[in-house]
Amino acid sequence: MMTDYHLSKRIMRPVLVKLGCSVALGAAALLSVPVAGTALQPIMDGAAFGVAHAAEEKKPKPPTRKTPAIRAKIFEKLNEAQVASEEKRYNDALKHLNELRDTSGRNALNSYELANLYNLYAFVYFTQEKYDLALKAYENVVKQPDIPVAMELNTKYTIAQLYFVSEDYKKGVDTLLEWFKFKDQLGEDPGANAYALLAQGFYQIQKLDLALKYIEVAIKDYQDRGKVPKEQWWGLQRFLYYEKGDTKRVIAILEETMKYYQKKAYWLQLSSMYNEMKRENEATAAMEAAYEDGLLTGDKEIVNMGYLFLQSEVPYKAAKVIDKGLKDGKVEASSKTLEVLANSWRQAQEVKKAIPVMEKAAAKSDKGELWSRLGSVYLDNEEFSKAEQAIENAFKKGDLKRPDNAYLVLGMARFNLKEYDGARRAFNEAKKSEDSKVYAENWLKFMENELARQEALKDDI
Repeated sequence: MMTDYHLSKRIMRPVLVKLGCSVALGAAALLSVPVAGTALQPIMDGAAFGVAHAAEEKKPKPPTRKTPAIRAKIFEKLNEAQVASEEKRYNDALKHLNELRDTSGRNALNSYELANLYNLYAFVYFTQEKYDLALKAYENVVKQPDIPVAMELNTKYTIAQLYFVSEDYKKGVDTLLEWFKFKDQLGEDPGANAYALLAQGFYQIQKLDLALKYIEVAIKDYQDRGKVPKEQWWGLQRFLYYEKGDTKRVIAILEETMKYYQKKAYWLQLSSMYNEMKRENEATAAMEAAYEDGLLTGDKEIVNMGYLFLQSEVPYKAAKVIDKGLKDGKVEASSKTLEVLANSWRQAQEVKKAIPVMEKAAAKSDKGELWSRLGSVYLDNEEFSKAEQAIENAFKKGDLKRPDNAYLVLGMARFNLKEYDGARRAFNEAKKSEDSKVYAENWLKFMENELARQEALKDDI
């Protein structure tokens, strides 16, 4: 007959197994790196360097601005600075830019030339990871009047990103909202990446409802276009639902994520979430999928796999997993782990395998509890003398959770050894506990009847 666990496993595997993923819960607020272009365009194109052309779409025409031209001599000097920066001669690049910036009189730069100058400054600083200086340079770009709309738009987006890099999330969000408003005025779609960036910003300033709203816009945008959402987007969405206490939604997001992204953490988190929803069989099946894919390598992970098998009433698998982990050196042979292994073998009706393991577990413990359990295992295997010795040792060490149970085992062991007085004393101690009183009294009656039967046999002889 197929158990609930095995049925659950068969249902789950087509969806989850072989995906090799897993989570720790958390939202990775990963930002795309601001990219500063360096392509200095020919002057006759009328395009600013460092600014990508927007795709031409049937949308409202952007407002036109009368932008000053870049003069040929200025263009040549800017190009020299650009070439130097591309060759990583940053000091030379900055020297060229400083000379241009400091010109005055008739050679003073117009607003569009200054915008391109500061755009190149920003690129040099950004490449050197001097983000504060890059940010100031980009801010100088948008301060210039009459620069092309596309240049202002793209620079504002980069400024927002740099605020995020510098962890000034409030300014980053505010700047990004200005950028969104600008895009709306132009009738342009901000795009999924911008919505995701805004969501990450709202997350950082603890406006979680807005963060969830915008990350879902980003994810839906990708899905509607047949694209796979970015892993960190699902991570943020998952975290936000976890914060809302919506475990069911967290599970659904994890299952979707794991179709495309393969990580051990996701299996571990999925198993944890199933357990939280009292879906123990699915929790076990998820963890087993990770185990079979060789993703569970740590001591705690392997032992936890064993616990889950025990929870799902498949003790033989629990024993095999832990035993293999011990033999492979991946699991520490601690007293607790050996106890779990022994109990697994015992529940799987493999008493002969349970005994040596429980002996090792008891030997490593300074408390009597494991000796008491060892006594029970010996009793199950009809090794009555060893059972008696183990229980006596348990009482010597002390700290027993259920001394009444230990007295019951001791009584049964002594009865089978025909140590009737000792057995009677043990059963009388056991019946002092309400939990064991009836069982102990039944044993006392059985023992007295057996002794009476033996006396009767003697009289007949």
